[in-house]
Amino acid sequence: MKGLDVAVVGAGIAGIEAALTIADHGIRVHLIEIEPSIGGHMAQLDTTFPTNDSSMCLLSSKMAGVERHPMIVLHTMAEVSAVSGDAFDYTVRLATHPRYVDASACTGCGACSEACPVEVYNRYDAGIGVRKAIYVPHPRAIPHIAVRDAEHCIDCGLCYDTCTAGAIARNEPERESDLQVAGIVIATGYEPYDPSGKKAFRYLDYPDVITSLEFERMLAADGPTGGEIRRLSDGKRPDSIVFISCVGSREKKEGRNYCSCVCCMYTAKNARRVGEKYSDVQVTVMRSDIRAYGKGYQEYFKSAKKDTGVKYIRGMPGSVERGRDGRMRIVVEKIKKETPVTEMVTLEPDLVVLSVGMRPSPRTERLAAMLQIPLDPFGFLDAENRFSCPVETVRKGIYIAGAAVSPKDISDCVVQGEAAAMKVFLDALSAAAGRRP
Repeated sequence: MKGLDVAVVGAGIAGIEAALTIADHGIRVHLIEIEPSIGGHMAQLDTTFPTNDSSMCLLSSKMAGVERHPMIVLHTMAEVSAVSGDAFDYTVRLATHPRYVDASACTGCGACSEACPVEVYNRYDAGIGVRKAIYVPHPRAIPHIAVRDAEHCIDCGLCYDTCTAGAIARNEPERESDLQVAGIVIATGYEPYDPSGKKAFRYLDYPDVITSLEFERMLAADGPTGGEIRRLSDGKRPDSIVFISCVGSREKKEGRNYCSCVCCMYTAKNARRVGEKYSDVQVTVMRSDIRAYGKGYQEYFKSAKKDTGVKYIRGMPGSVERGRDGRMRIVVEKIKKETPVTEMVTLEPDLVVLSVGMRPSPRTERLAAMLQIPLDPFGFLDAENRFSCPVETVRKGIYIAGAAVSPKDISDCVVQGEAAAMKVFLDALSAAAGRRP
């Protein structure tokens, strides 16, 4: 065995937690992230449930801990292109994509972004905001270094002239390097379900039908609307909002007959935030049932109804339509509590929010094929024994954690990240001592 280094692939909250835990035990960690900044989807959230704490207040300290830790080597804009070796002696081939900015010289001052005339889709704001062709991903990005989007850059030269540090490169090759590691933790996370395939809900057809992540960015103080809820069609504040639950989850016809775990709770969180901030806005949630399984979750859900007046309707609509007056219209068969009686309800919301579920990241599938580890029927990573050791795979020295394994909330991702870290730590030490893990 050539060393005790460990590679952690994916720098969302599960990967960050795994990396910090391993590094705190004196093992060098290579934390690999394909995006320009670490943090994953948690960095996009405004608050977390059930405490309503700021997401970035919780995450920023861990991100800074990664940057400062002497035993963590951070590789951003990088992905695994090949893996060879076996059983605690792996060679990981790393492909690092060009940033077109000298990381050692860039101060993250943002002058280049201010000078850039090009505006394009901003993934961090889920598409409801824009960014420049050269940009720092967000105000608390780590590393806090600009990246030039070569695809959209028009090479006007303004950023080169503006950068007093001379950090911007016109050309930069893609680099490949090899890492010798004893273990690999896969924490590649998830992707939000894309509801554009569900034509009946008119996402992308009607500007005022948005996803829960887009709504989350609206609520965020650092978001494109400064924390104000706005209709995308005219920029006005909506008087009524309808949330539609389970979009992309629990749908057998689409092969997604699994619960995404977080949708009920983040819908309650966002509905509650609206009720607290805008007492005159009518908020309605359409749902099948409520799955509030965590500590304090049921109480949090109930308080959303009791304290802020959020109205829940048990019933799922078939479509979102427009009436002759141009207003959106939703017709739903409401199931009355504890009776077989139903009634038809018609709503005309100003804004519709689709509470989308989780789906496996395409990178997870590619990496699983490369490492020859199986996926479950829904495309998530499968453990060798999900009951006795849910972080261990069929290949020794390769471990899994977070939402790449199954839909999870933040606390469960943290716990599994720590579990994977301790498992790789103990197994690598056993292998180094000549004992079979």
